[in-house]
Amino acid sequence: MKRQLGAEKRLTPLPTQHEKPSDRSMLWGRVAIVATVVFYLIYLVTTIIRQFLDGDSQTFRFTMEAVGYVIVVTFLTLSALVYLIARQGALERFSTHVRVPRAELDRHFGENESSMTVLVPSYAEEPNVVRATLLSAALQEYPSLRVVLLLDDNPNPTDPAVIARLEATRALASDISDLLAEPRIRLTDARMHFELWADTDGVLGSDETLDLAEHYAWAANWLNALAEAETVEDHVDVFFVEQVLVALADELRLTGRAIAASIADGSGLPVSRASQLYRRLAWTFDTELAVFERKKYASVSHEANKAMNLNGYIGLMGASYRIEESPAGDILVPTTDVANADLTLPDTDFLLTLDADSILLRDYCLRLVYFLQQPDNARVAVTQTPYSSFRGAGSRIERLAGATTDIQHILHQGMSRYGATFWVGANAVIRKRAVEDIVEVEYVGGFEVRRYIQDRTVIEDTESSVDLGTHGWTLVNYPERLSYSATPPDFGSLVVQRRRWANGGLLIMPKLWKQMRERKRLGEPISRVELLLRVNYMASIAWASFGLVFLLAYPYDGRLLSPVVVMAALPYFLCMASDLRKTGYKASDVLRIYGFNLILLPVNLAGVLKSVQQALTGKKIPFARTPKVKNRTAVPLLYVVAPLFIVGFSAFTFWRDYTAGNWGNASFAAFNTILAAYAIVAYIGIGNTIADIWRGLTNWLYVETKPKAVVAEPAAVTASIDWRSVLYYGHADGASHRTPRHRVERARDEELVA
Repeated sequence: MKRQLGAEKRLTPLPTQHEKPSDRSMLWGRVAIVATVVFYLIYLVTTIIRQFLDGDSQTFRFTMEAVGYVIVVTFLTLSALVYLIARQGALERFSTHVRVPRAELDRHFGENESSMTVLVPSYAEEPNVVRATLLSAALQEYPSLRVVLLLDDNPNPTDPAVIARLEATRALASDISDLLAEPRIRLTDARMHFELWADTDGVLGSDETLDLAEHYAWAANWLNALAEAETVEDHVDVFFVEQVLVALADELRLTGRAIAASIADGSGLPVSRASQLYRRLAWTFDTELAVFERKKYASVSHEANKAMNLNGYIGLMGASYRIEESPAGDILVPTTDVANADLTLPDTDFLLTLDADSILLRDYCLRLVYFLQQPDNARVAVTQTPYSSFRGAGSRIERLAGATTDIQHILHQGMSRYGATFWVGANAVIRKRAVEDIVEVEYVGGFEVRRYIQDRTVIEDTESSVDLGTHGWTLVNYPERLSYSATPPDFGSLVVQRRRWANGGLLIMPKLWKQMRERKRLGEPISRVELLLRVNYMASIAWASFGLVFLLAYPYDGRLLSPVVVMAALPYFLCMASDLRKTGYKASDVLRIYGFNLILLPVNLAGVLKSVQQALTGKKIPFARTPKVKNRTAVPLLYVVAPLFIVGFSAFTFWRDYTAGNWGNASFAAFNTILAAYAIVAYIGIGNTIADIWRGLTNWLYVETKPKAVVAEPAAVTASIDWRSVLYYGHADGASHRTPRHRVERARDEELVA
């Protein structure tokens, strides 16, 4: 995609460690919270209550308008207040966080060699995107690591282009394994040789020290050569090369130089420390990679969503299987004969779920598992670093979506301050024992289906967070930037993503009330702040969307408006502008985000209404994957026309209120008109808008021709029998529907027996 004017030029990501906030920032954060509450109360007293106390011109309509307006303002102010509270919690965490030294990590994992399986669910992804994700996982410095690509594509496509992409994706595991073979063999042999001959209580000699330093230098040079050979096409490729390959090479080279420098110091390097350094080097390149395709097996659920892709593999872990044929396809049959098994899936202590378009920094696994293995964190089920955005976005909308992503990272960190963490599905380290506590088992077609991650809604990670809390587990966001994920580069793919995000929160609310009762019974009640943060996270899209619709559409009485309402919202906008500036964006982006949210209003409403539909019908909403394509994703007609309607109606409202002298409403309408119009031009594009409207209006004219179904004659049906299906399934419906033909069939059977 061609880079747009106004796209991001910065390619360097933010530092891994958050900047420690100053005392001044902490103070103004508290002032912002207090100011929001104070101005809201002043508004209620000086505008609403005063109107009713005067009582001279009150009518039933005015009373209803006042009640409705107060409800809308209250909910919108509540969302702003929650933002400020979460932000303040993040600042407090950043001010106290101390990074664990590298030597402590080496010591800890030298004594605690826990195992981990990295699960990378993938559907119709570009092979080069998946390759970067798998390599970033494979190069984690972790003792025992297995990376599994959960390929969810149709295993038997007919389109030549799809076949080529599928074969390339299938080959990734073996290709990466072959790529890492040279450093894996060399450095594993070096470690084994050292541990075989080294005196564990001694000090390393000069020659042995130089050998260790040379191994580090060799590994760094190998990584640099790999980085040079990489194809760089966009900003994500730049990030992968610079922050994964080159950054790891730089750290290994620096470590090698430090090892060599220990000779000049004269004190020497202890053999125990040298052993840790050898293990670290060997572990970095010693990763097992595999591919698993659940749709190849009839005994594994084929439900079309990411949760069941993960569940299908997790449910098979820790056992061996024979592959047997059936009319429905191959099935996996458990076996205790491990030596002759067709498939063995080892169990591990931890799971790491990683989206196929995400990238991890080199010490993600070490630091998060170290955190989980501390005694105080024995009941932490999930820890993660909420993903940050890749810098250098090529489109304006990707840049702004990245800005909202980086703001959300801060808010998620703050939610952990109050125990209100939610699992964000792009990446997470999960204690395997914890998900075993929340598993639900059912049988479909005679096969066991285990649900660890709920797929009732399309925001499966949010529901699973509540399930874990109900069973006494907690979740924590690790306060560093260690993971990155792609943001949609165009409005069409963003519509798919944001509509999914808006769907499901209301459906999960009853589970939160259940968790409240359960935790109260156990003597660990939910605090008011935690409850506020959780309710806002799940329901704020609903109330904010409907509230904004009322503010845009309804001509409220001018007496209900007051500058104090603006003052109550001002701390929120000022703090967001400050956060944007500190994360490398512009303070003025706060206005762009407002306009951006205006044109996304129909998308959010559609997601909320889908939740209501599911609540009423009981039918699951299909999981819509965010498109990952090089070309632009077309926007459905509704979502391209609705923003134009918002601009037109806001302009009409401005004209109506301006002529009526209602200056408060007119100013608000003008503000919305300008920002929404800017958002359409900047983030959708006039040409794209016209093209999508034309496509939406004319698409119904084209009818896909479907091949006619061939209905077999009765004689042809009975001429041949699929004996495998008969023996496997039995009669189709278990009933006997005999016709006069049965005499002919019986005669034929007798002839066959004779």
